[in-house]
Amino acid sequence: MPNSKEVRVRFAPSPTGDLHVGNIRTALFDWAYARHTGGKFVFRIEDTDTERVTDEYISRAVETLKWLGLDWDEGPEVGGPYGPYLQSQRMDIYAEWAQRFLDQGDAYYCYCSSEELEARREAQRAANVAPGYDGKCRSLSEAELSAFISEGRKPVVRMRMPDGETTFTDLIRGEVTFDHNFVPDFVLVRGDGSPLYTLAVAVDDVLMKISHVLRGEDLLSSTPRQIRVYQAMGLSDADFPHFAHLPFVMGQDNAKLSKRNGEVSIAWYRDRGFLPEAICNYLALLGWSPGEDRENVSMKELTELFTVERVHSSPARFDMKKLEPINGDKIRELDLDDLLSRVTPFLIKDGVIAGTDDQLALVRLTLPLIQERIATLAEVTAMVKFLFVTDFAIEESEQPKIADAQSQSVLQAALDTLNSVSQWDHATIEAALRETLIAGLALKPRIAFGPIRVAVTGSHISPPLFESMELLGRERSLERIAAAVQK
Repeated sequence: MPNSKEVRVRFAPSPTGDLHVGNIRTALFDWAYARHTGGKFVFRIEDTDTERVTDEYISRAVETLKWLGLDWDEGPEVGGPYGPYLQSQRMDIYAEWAQRFLDQGDAYYCYCSSEELEARREAQRAANVAPGYDGKCRSLSEAELSAFISEGRKPVVRMRMPDGETTFTDLIRGEVTFDHNFVPDFVLVRGDGSPLYTLAVAVDDVLMKISHVLRGEDLLSSTPRQIRVYQAMGLSDADFPHFAHLPFVMGQDNAKLSKRNGEVSIAWYRDRGFLPEAICNYLALLGWSPGEDRENVSMKELTELFTVERVHSSPARFDMKKLEPINGDKIRELDLDDLLSRVTPFLIKDGVIAGTDDQLALVRLTLPLIQERIATLAEVTAMVKFLFVTDFAIEESEQPKIADAQSQSVLQAALDTLNSVSQWDHATIEAALRETLIAGLALKPRIAFGPIRVAVTGSHISPPLFESMELLGRERSLERIAAAVQK
């Protein structure tokens, strides 16, 4: 627990879909804190909602953390001394503790129906009283209890909240106090016997000896309930985990980031060619600062620099325009073989290459020409596909750029010049075209080379023109320029 020397943090998602930006920012901070302190990073799956949490989503959550490089010390596929690490495999543990709370008098059976609860909440609102459970079943008479049982009602288990307040020190927000008038008795176990989050999460944190709970600000209000469970489990205040509630991640409209105001799924960014180290770098800056206005932080540096004290309490704004340049910087840091291994799946998926050795060798030759120009791996397809297509065609939107009289004269002059060059390399190609078009026809480079680029690559966006023509080869380059002239 907190007084022990070892820091133990946990990432405990309930994967009802792909992990999102908020999930991963939390996991990243947990991981970085564990690595910074030499502690343990525990990965726990909260899957008691069996209808929404599927095996597929669990597998994807595991794979996403692996892809991001957030390795865990205990959890799925790793094991550990306090398993199992899936809540669905811990149901007996929760049932045992719920029964213990009942036996101790810390909890009680509540037979109120949902309709009755809603009616009483409506009455509370009408009386301008904070809505919440009114304690009706706290002290049932034998007659009331018998009547409920005879009706076949299935009770929930509720935790008694004592009078007073709960105060704790949040590592980010300082001292926080909750008046129990606004924290009514809460449900631990549903009528069907399944545990609720507040029971399972608190029991697991205690039994897994979690020392620090770093999680989103949206869970701040559940903290007094968890502390109440700790107390019922026999923990003293000194043994409670330390809490640190991370600031919200906001969208560009200053609302909490959601599918409405931004892409939240990490899978979305992965599919579009963002690097895991770029995602982690950028998410680390959402609510935390390494100091000195630094924006480029490696995973190793993150583990060296991360402290909870540097996490801000104010909301952080997610901005794609800031993520993209960070991703571009990370791409430029990759060596050629690493970059090739990362872009190859995109090129195969897009049908550009089949992955043969010859194709990969050509891609590798192209990568130095575009590494400085791309912000995501997915952009490589558009940049190199002209080298591999068998049925080459100029993009429809680009065709007007070669259709006017000046462009046609440029293409014809280029064709005539290139037909006579003795050597096909980028330096020779450039020198010949500059001599004819720039020196001879007095054209500006954009006017001179723009139509040739479109004719050869099919687009005005491509690797450097002369190097592209060298890689494409004499025969195909001249064929494409001739075809553009004929059109």
